[in-house]
Amino acid sequence: MPLLELAPDGLYCPLGDFYVDPWGAVDRAVVTHAHSDHARPGSRAYLTASQGEALLRSRLGPEAIIQPLDYGEAVTLGDTQVSLHPAGHILGSAQVRIEHAGEVWVVSGDYKLAPDPTCAPFEPLPCHTFVTESTFGLPIFRWPAETEIRDALHAWWRANQEAGRASLLFAHPLGKAQRLLALLDPAIGPIYTHGAVEGFNRIYSEQGIALAPTTPVDGGGPWTRALVVAPPSAHGSPWERRFAAASTAFASGWMRIRGTRRRRSLDRGFVFSDHADWSGLLRAIEATGAQSVWVTHGYRAPMVRWLTERGLQALSVETRFEEAEP
Repeated sequence: MPLLELAPDGLYCPLGDFYVDPWGAVDRAVVTHAHSDHARPGSRAYLTASQGEALLRSRLGPEAIIQPLDYGEAVTLGDTQVSLHPAGHILGSAQVRIEHAGEVWVVSGDYKLAPDPTCAPFEPLPCHTFVTESTFGLPIFRWPAETEIRDALHAWWRANQEAGRASLLFAHPLGKAQRLLALLDPAIGPIYTHGAVEGFNRIYSEQGIALAPTTPVDGGGPWTRALVVAPPSAHGSPWERRFAAASTAFASGWMRIRGTRRRRSLDRGFVFSDHADWSGLLRAIEATGAQSVWVTHGYRAPMVRWLTERGLQALSVETRFEEAEP
């Protein structure tokens, strides 16, 4: 019997009677991380990595029943042994390892292999079947070195200061924004944050993650030397108007696609992602030693074709997960 099946509410483990990142409300949900497309409200009980408990609580509310589990610690669910292991995506992100009678399946959730001081690094897990994301599953998606992005961000910020403009940097408020704040040099100038970013910053800081000092935008200013980190939804909103003359930029893996910056009416685009790029996906899959690979959300068909041509049993699995980098 396969350890997982695709049920109406998502990936379901019959032998353990639990779902992994269910799409709706279920009795028991094992949650890989706190992004809203993976952490849905309404389930009776949740299991998540200890490092991500506070983030999940902020998403689900104080009444949610959440069981935290340390990385590598195993629990018995039904007839299965379940453990959580670092995925390297955001703080508390986890891969779900499921074992029954010597058969091992791993659900990756979202992951990246690039170093990130704001979360535990990706841990390769040997398994028989690996369920991988494929958000950026095309050869065109290859990420530059982090030092290259840091230097480009600093140069853009300094150029805006010389021109008397604020620097508005749009990034996903959970994970991406904090990774950027761990990268930026606060000596260049003041750093302000949108409220959606600042709330998650507090949780990261409480977990001992070092971030550049920030100030909430409300009541702040002047802006001419400032860098402001905000969610993409703030771009073009009334909130943005307070900055008057400002240069806008977006940090996302989608900036690798030609024309994305222009279509979004942005001045700059920085290729910066919390998901694995094409080579990272392939390295992660190979490291598992899995002969069977389920490919979820993103560019599934190209990845399935590539894996099949190399002798693996690859299956495209449709999910409702939405890309967390709008």
